[in-house]
Amino acid sequence: MNERDLFDNSKPETIPISSYEPIKRWIPSLIILPLALYFALTRGHYGIIDNADLVIHEAGHFFFSFFGKYIYTLGGALMQVLLPSFILWYFLSNYYKTGMQFTLLWLGQNFINISVYAADARSQSLPLLGGNSVYHDWHYLLNEINLLEYDHEIGYIIYAIGLLIFLLAIFLPLIIRD
Repeated sequence: MNERDLFDNSKPETIPISSYEPIKRWIPSLIILPLALYFALTRGHYGIIDNADLVIHEAGHFFFSFFGKYIYTLGGALMQVLLPSFILWYFLSNYYKTGMQFTLLWLGQNFINISVYAADARSQSLPLLGGNSVYHDWHYLLNEINLLEYDHEIGYIIYAIGLLIFLLAIFLPLIIRD
């Protein structure tokens, strides 16, 4: 080895790949799988993560209050989708797969949460934060576009989107490779 080789930084450094590397890629998926199953199977059960979602939902009403009653009402659910989507975009742009996977889990959980609220539009049996002094978001939204009678179907479509997002989170190591 000569003096030039000692100080030449232009050579690419090879990083040895361990035999555990393929398994390590799936560790986040193994953590996400039972959580996704729990969220999917307990649809409608109010859990601790729903408290954070509720704060985000209510903040959405505030941020979209400048765009008229319909967008104001939609703003709660919209913020539940937009905030995790922005965080997902950040992780995607920084190529942080684990962050993408857990943010997809959160996004899917928000869709599950929204699906319950949408499916409740006609019956309006869910307790609302403001009690009887506030109106049901999805009753208003679906009634305005003459789809109130399809609230259960719309709820299940939103639920299915959440399930697809869970699958994306779990199988992300197959889609994005190192």
